[in-house]
Amino acid sequence: MRSVVFSTLALALLSQRAGADTTLSLDPKSNWGTWEGWGVSLAWWAKAFGNRDDLADVFFTRNNQVINGQNLPGLGFNIVRYNAGASSFNTYNGASMVVSSDMKPSRQIEGYWLDWASSDPSSSSWNWTVDSNQRAMLQKAKARGANIFELFSNSPMWWMCYNHNPSGNGLLENLQSWNYQNHTVYLATIAQYAKQNWGIDFQSVEAFNEPFSPWGLVSGTQEGCHFGVSTMATVINYLHGELARRGLSSFIAASDENSYDVAVLDWVGIGSSAQNLVTRINVHGYQGSGGRRDALYTLANQAGKRLWNSEYGDDDASGKSMYSNMVLDFTWLHPTAWVYWQAIDIPGWGLIVGDNDQLTLSSATTKYFVLAHFARHIRPGMRIMSTLDDNTAAAYDPASQKLVIVAANWGNAQTITFNLSSAKSAGSNGAIVPRWSTQTNQTNGPDQYTSFTDTTINNGKFSVPFSTGQVQTFEISGVVLT
Repeated sequence: MRSVVFSTLALALLSQRAGADTTLSLDPKSNWGTWEGWGVSLAWWAKAFGNRDDLADVFFTRNNQVINGQNLPGLGFNIVRYNAGASSFNTYNGASMVVSSDMKPSRQIEGYWLDWASSDPSSSSWNWTVDSNQRAMLQKAKARGANIFELFSNSPMWWMCYNHNPSGNGLLENLQSWNYQNHTVYLATIAQYAKQNWGIDFQSVEAFNEPFSPWGLVSGTQEGCHFGVSTMATVINYLHGELARRGLSSFIAASDENSYDVAVLDWVGIGSSAQNLVTRINVHGYQGSGGRRDALYTLANQAGKRLWNSEYGDDDASGKSMYSNMVLDFTWLHPTAWVYWQAIDIPGWGLIVGDNDQLTLSSATTKYFVLAHFARHIRPGMRIMSTLDDNTAAAYDPASQKLVIVAANWGNAQTITFNLSSAKSAGSNGAIVPRWSTQTNQTNGPDQYTSFTDTTINNGKFSVPFSTGQVQTFEISGVVLT
């Protein structure tokens, strides 16, 4: 979701790189985990465009695809987050959903459990035909190779809410206490139905979305719900029971907080019993360059939990903010997966600019091409290495002996030398190092993930000019780490 806190001072400090040429060295022993993948949440954009094969191709394959006249390199996402809706437009026993006046239709995701008359998914209380477009994109993603699926909830079904408004009720808890378990019955039933009828096996189920934050408002623009930590703990316990009762292998993720610091408070607050039932900690990246990523990583590591940045978005179409925050994640948070929020959205926010209500598409942003540097090259199964400096990421594929370095230069133009001599083998002398370039500052050139073969290894090093605002990716073959 879109509540963002950016520290402009911290971003400015990150952006400063001396104009003098720089040499960066590899730490061959570093290992921050095995990469699980890149992904996107469906929800709004898939409700609008989920029936389109070309969009499925551009997001879930690495094939080139023409979108609205623009030839785009596919991003190859392998992680899909499916949003269990909270809205329906029926009336039952005189009750119906309360709709926020500021809610766009594209952000009302129809849910399957229409009323409280029956929990039997084959009864008339359930309608499995709704939300067809989001469900279609889910299945298109799987057909194209996506292999990790998560079911998440922005709000319980409207009739489970005190005010019947799935936009929320500010800092007041909106899930009725007598529906704590029903909320988890709803999610577990979807997971079971998806496995039996859609061919989708949700690896994880997440019952909350930014639960401790006050974004869920009566007049909100999207579905949302506030949960206190004690309620979260209760719901987690119910969810564990409902998944087990159905014989599902899906595990629990929590709690998808808006910021790193609040995620720390959540994790401590839910207590050890609920912590033991959670397999993975999810956090959102809207704190930008602020917050104690390292503190959250320490808690996750001590508890033996996996850690994802499960939702990120910003309104900087250049990709610079996203790049800088992603490298901060690699440096301090050490997630094993990273997920963008809405692939198609308004200018700044969308990877591709579009209107999910008017069903119109424009062009891909520079941010799209910046993300391609990561998603197309740092692939599942790779070992994540220590960053070479504040503006680089590195990953290694031991099977193919391939090293990937993604680097950016935000200061004055300079030449950067990458020193790989600490590796047991740094590739053949004179071997070509394929590189890809994107200029986030378009006044410096037209590069949009443009490929080049003009760089070679010499004595375990290679040097490359960087202009201001340039992102480059390098693939070095024949690297053997110590």
